[in-house]
Amino acid sequence: MKSYDVIVIGAGIVGLATAMKILEKKPDFKICVLEKESAVSLHQTGNNSGVIHSGIYYKPGSLKAVNCRKGYNLLLEFCSKENIPFELCGKIIVASDENEITALQNIHERGIQNGLDKIKFLSAGEIKEYEPYSKGVKALFVPYTGIIDFKIVSEKYADKILAGGGEIIFNEKVTDIKQKNNEVEVITGNKTYKSKVLLNCAGLQSDEIAAITYPGKLPVRIIPFRGEYYKLKAEKSYLVKTLIYPVPDPSFPFLGVHFTKKINGEIEAGPNAVLSFKKEGYKKTSFSIRDTYKTFAWRGFHSVAFKFWKTGFGEFYRSYSKKAFVKALQKLLPEITTNDIIKGGAGVRAQACSIDGKLIDDFLIYRNGNIINVCNAPSPAATASLAIGEHIGNLLN
Repeated sequence: MKSYDVIVIGAGIVGLATAMKILEKKPDFKICVLEKESAVSLHQTGNNSGVIHSGIYYKPGSLKAVNCRKGYNLLLEFCSKENIPFELCGKIIVASDENEITALQNIHERGIQNGLDKIKFLSAGEIKEYEPYSKGVKALFVPYTGIIDFKIVSEKYADKILAGGGEIIFNEKVTDIKQKNNEVEVITGNKTYKSKVLLNCAGLQSDEIAAITYPGKLPVRIIPFRGEYYKLKAEKSYLVKTLIYPVPDPSFPFLGVHFTKKINGEIEAGPNAVLSFKKEGYKKTSFSIRDTYKTFAWRGFHSVAFKFWKTGFGEFYRSYSKKAFVKALQKLLPEITTNDIIKGGAGVRAQACSIDGKLIDDFLIYRNGNIINVCNAPSPAATASLAIGEHIGNLLN
């Protein structure tokens, strides 16, 4: 049985960043990352839209706000040093009608509180200077927002771990965890590993891992939401210069369908937020009896379904109706038609839901002795990954 100082479960961007930052601080530590897949970042990280988030939306002082702002600077510094391509192209958040102006002003206030002093309001006419084909009554320009390929970032983190003497072991699905004295035994389908500290960064499976060792009933469960994208046809890419976002519903932890210029030049449109019937289900037909049962059996989900049933129905309708999807996009870009977009990819977001029916809006980290469980790390976790890694590393002291 091989022994380590730290075992990290999950080779997504958060797990990799955490292992890398710990090795930087403790280069003599023996660290191992266990990943059930055959490569790094095949789920949330590898299927996101590649946006470097500014931190404008998040409650000041929250883990999201603090780590996004800190992680943003660390990420840009890291990518500049490692020659990883990125572009700070900025984005606009567009109020389509007068009813959204108050919410837009609240976003501006949060941005200022989070240190984003270069954001500015745009009039209806000024919107055209930034996005000629977009339309709204008012907008907020956020120059800090950027684009990148987080899969490349993850691969570089992995290279750094290996260069620092750490290990990444693929095709190792954790099936059980046992605490013995001051050590942890991590059991996979192939063998058993021993460690002084265990870090659970398993993303979509983080609640399953956490429930094994959490004292009592884990008070949250991961509810998977699939985000589906369309892409603008190449000949229509002129319609979008950078990124165009709507004013989000403050009660719902998703940003609404938007337009994103990707680092490869493609323009994505989406995502929606559809309840997924499989945690790692990227198609409409994806289904897992176990995952679906766990979602619908969770008491907190009943409250969420009751509160957001109308929103959820609209998301499902847009999932199956291209026309409805385009109608939502036309709020931001009136000229777009169903002929201008083609089917894109999809990702699944691991959204923690509390037992009392709240969709957890902040990062959520539980510590139980020498086991640390990261149970909610959705967007902007990729942007914040290095700061989250430092934060978790500091918990080991």
